[in-house]
Amino acid sequence: MDRIDGEILGILAQNARVSFSALGSAVGLSANAVAARVRRLENDGVIVGYTTVVAADAPRPVASLEVFIDVRLDGSTDFDTFADKLTAFPEVADSVHMTGPYDALIHAYVPDTGALDVFLGRLKRECGAGQTQTRVALRSGSRTSRR
Repeated sequence: MDRIDGEILGILAQNARVSFSALGSAVGLSANAVAARVRRLENDGVIVGYTTVVAADAPRPVASLEVFIDVRLDGSTDFDTFADKLTAFPEVADSVHMTGPYDALIHAYVPDTGALDVFLGRLKRECGAGQTQTRVALRSGSRTSRR
């Protein structure tokens, strides 16, 4: 997988219905070349379905921010309703119900801080997030398995 594959995945994660022609224009390839790359990504198991589902271990686009958002739900929203609404957000990699001062933790990827601001606003307007606290990952640590 190369940089162009990463760009293709980033675009498809935002809009899985983008045409091969538009996708090719965005990454500087012909529609046929992009179609071949998308087919290869599907065959390799990187793209596992549509609305584009990117395998958890697939590299994320280089220009993205990895964020962790603690969410305190407003009084009228429960976690199941909140989690159902999150399925409409391609930025969300995972969400979990938490104990402690916050109700949920969201793991997400956004292109930049402007997109993060828009995403946080939508969480509050559309999903019942009453309060959020965001942390931006600076880098990933080494992966170790627990046995």
